[in-house]
Amino acid sequence: MARVEALPDAPAPQQAAEAASARSQADQDQRAKAAQEIKEEEKQRIAGILPAFNTSYRADAAPMTAGQKISLAFRSAVDPVTFGSSFLVAGYHELNDDDSGFGWGPEGYFKRSGAAYLDSFNGTMIGNGFLPALLHQDPRYFRLGHGTAMHRTLYALATAVICKGDKSRKWQPNISNVGGNIISGAISNLYYPSSDSGVELTFTNGLIVTAEGGVGSLFQEFWPDISRKVLHRDPTHGLDAQARAEDAARKRNLAGQ
Repeated sequence: MARVEALPDAPAPQQAAEAASARSQADQDQRAKAAQEIKEEEKQRIAGILPAFNTSYRADAAPMTAGQKISLAFRSAVDPVTFGSSFLVAGYHELNDDDSGFGWGPEGYFKRSGAAYLDSFNGTMIGNGFLPALLHQDPRYFRLGHGTAMHRTLYALATAVICKGDKSRKWQPNISNVGGNIISGAISNLYYPSSDSGVELTFTNGLIVTAEGGVGSLFQEFWPDISRKVLHRDPTHGLDAQARAEDAARKRNLAGQ
């Protein structure tokens, strides 16, 4: 007679409930940690003026929820400095005879200002809010803060096209940023004069904005160094020193192996 092996016991309902409760508590702790870190990020301003809400000085920052991403993007999009920069951009375009379909004088200037703000609002909400929430990507710039100037420069430029995934926390193609820039460019065809719109221009402008984002990351990367030397203030509140110490310890451990 064939021997019948005993089947493993089914998990007790109590054990399954405890495991589910532990996962729920871990999720709550992660959301709370992310919320606290976002509060810190919302106070960050370059030279006390330019918002740097989308920059994290923590390499181990907790991933944000979909709602937190959209909320942080909206906070950046409606900041008074964002409105003010739209008027500067409009003035630049009027001086250079750009977007002639808007006309000239006060009317043309305010039309350009409105278009510039919509460009910024759409790009921020789509590229830093909605798409990251949908694709489970972290829209923030994670400042390196240590290493050679060349390494940090290449890292900052690369973040225009790579980002961290929410779950893996590993680098992956930044579809949210590139896609958001292209989508917002496509939407701009609705309010720009027909002579200044089109499919080719949409993709061209999307790629240009992506490249400009890399340049902006350069500023985010090196601003704390400039601030400490010129203003004698540390925007990272000691996180840079901590990161350097951890990097040095890691190198010593590798050398000792």
